[in-house]
Amino acid sequence: MRRFLNWFVLFPLAIVLVLFAVANRTDVVVSFDPFEGQSSPLTVIVPLFIVIFVSMIVGVLIGALASLARQWRLWRAAKRAEDEAKRLKAEIDARDRAAEPPPPPPAPPQFPSLPMAG
Repeated sequence: MRRFLNWFVLFPLAIVLVLFAVANRTDVVVSFDPFEGQSSPLTVIVPLFIVIFVSMIVGVLIGALASLARQWRLWRAAKRAEDEAKRLKAEIDARDRAAEPPPPPPAPPQFPSLPMAG
C-alpha cells in the first residue's frame, strides 16, 4: 500500500510541483512595508513559485491549527463524558451493593441418621 502511494500519488505530484516551479520562476517583489514600497528594508525579491509555495504552506498550517483546536475541544468533551460515565457506573454499582440482601447463613450440616439397634 505504501509503495502504491509513493508511485501513483506522490511521484506525479512531485513532477507537477517541479514543473510548476520551473514555469513560475520569474522574480517578484514582496514588500512587508505598506508605506515605503520597493525601497523599504522590508522588501524581498524572490521567485514567484516560492511565494506561492510559502503561502500554501502557511495556509495548510493555519488550517491544521484550527482543526487541531476543534479536535482538542472534542477530545476534552469526550474525556469529560467518559469520566462522568465511570462516576455514574460506580454510583450504580454502590447502590446495587447496598440494595442486595445479605446472603443467607449457611445451612447446618446434615448428618445421616444411624439405624438404631434394638
